[in-house]
Formats: sequence, structure tokens, C-alpha cells
Amino acid sequence: MKFSPLYSGSSGNCSLVSDGVTNILVDAGMTGKAIVSALNDVGADPAKLSAIVVTHEHSDHIKAVGIISRKYNVPVYANAGTWKAMAPLIGDVAMRNIRTFVTGQNFYIGDIDLTPFPISHDAAEPVGYTFFSKGARLVYMTDTGHVSPALRETASGADLLFLEANHDVDMLKNGPYPYQLKRRILSDRGHLSNDAAGELLTGLYSTGARRVILAHLSRENNTERIAYETVRARLSEDGIAEKDFFVAVAHRDRVTGIFEL
Repeated sequence: MKFSPLYSGSSGNCSLVSDGVTNILVDAGMTGKAIVSALNDVGADPAKLSAIVVTHEHSDHIKAVGIISRKYNVPVYANAGTWKAMAPLIGDVAMRNIRTFVTGQNFYIGDIDLTPFPISHDAAEPVGYTFFSKGARLVYMTDTGHVSPALRETASGADLLFLEANHDVDMLKNGPYPYQLKRRILSDRGHLSNDAAGELLTGLYSTGARRVILAHLSRENNTERIAYETVRARLSEDGIAEKDFFVAVAHRDRVTGIFEL
């Protein structure tokens, strides 16, 4: 299984999960043109997409869902709550391409086993995903305001974790955002901070987790360097050396790379 973060951040989100036969887009929150260009950059043919799976209905996750589905005849998977909130925003999707799943129940797209799990965010029915193929497990966990014991268990032992590190708390508190928006981001239904991501990772080390890509960075309240250094420092405090835990940071505005599981 290969994982390619195409775009990840407050400006737009889209990733590709592929086993070489089945090709799944996770969200489509950039323009259709930008997503097609990014797919070409990682050697993926948009005409061979198997599915789009949606985490939640916010615009930075669904901007091109309808466009990609209509142009390439791609099925769109989401739970009932997300479909209800998303449908008026994405335009017509062919009935044959409307797929509804139940959060917490696994399903297959091709040979890839997906389990959508609930996250804590201010959306209708937001989820993350676990992807399982040929013994490898990818956990996609962004847009959550806190990490519950259930989420910790979901992330335990992941071969690769795509984890939100949205903001630096001091940058956010001292930045230009209005007070209510700051409260929303800092709340349990907002976004995970760099510090919170680092704390989670130190706990996951004992479960066998060894690789993380920090994701969904805020343009205004974070930088790649600050996110990386904050998480690395937190791991180091627990005696976890750089060579023992791989940490990468997903780019907001371009392809990050291709990661093999």
C-alpha cells in the first residue's frame, strides 16, 4: 500500500491511498485542476480512481468532490450525516456513485479494508479512517480537537499515522484571529495542536508506532519547522531518538511524497 498526501492544511486537503489496483482519494478539498495535477505528479491516472472517501463536509475537504465524481465517474463514500450536510454543497452526484457507510463498521473498496471511526470536530458526523491492506495499516486522523482513549487505541501500532498538528498554541493565542475563532480551534471540537500531537506520539511508541506524517497545518498559526521541532522535542523528552521514530510534515500547497507501507 502506498500513501501520498497531495495537499494538507487549512487551505485544502486531499490524499491518495493505493495498492496499485485500487486508488482511493481521501477528501477532495482543492480545485479539480489542482487535484488532477497532483495525481499526475505521483503517477496516478485520475480516470482510474476507485473512490473518494470523505471525512466531513467542511469546504477544505469537499471543494472538488462533485467535480471529480462527475468528470471521472467516481463513487463517493460518506456516512449519512456527512451526506446530508455535503449534498447541497457539491452539486449533483450520479445515484450509482452515492455510497453510504455506517461509522464504526468496516467495508471494502477493492482489496483495501476501510474502517471509518468517529473524531471530535464541529461537523455533522466527522470521521477518520483506518486503511488495511496486505498486513499494513494506515491511520488517517485529522480534524479532531482532542484524542480520546478510543482514538488512542485506534492509532496504536499503526504502520503509518497521518496525524493532525494544526497549530502552535502561542502563535494562535497571540495571532490575528478573532476571539471566538480561537476558542473554536482550541476546543475539544476544534483542532489538535503540535503539543497534543507530540504527547500522543510519545504514548504510541510503546505500541509499536514508528512513523508519522504531521498534517493539516494552519497557514496562519503554524509552520512546518515549528510543528516538526515541537513534536521532535516532545519525543526526545521521553528518550525517543530521531532514528527510532520517523517524523515528516505534509505540505499545505504541494505533494509531500509517496510513502510505502
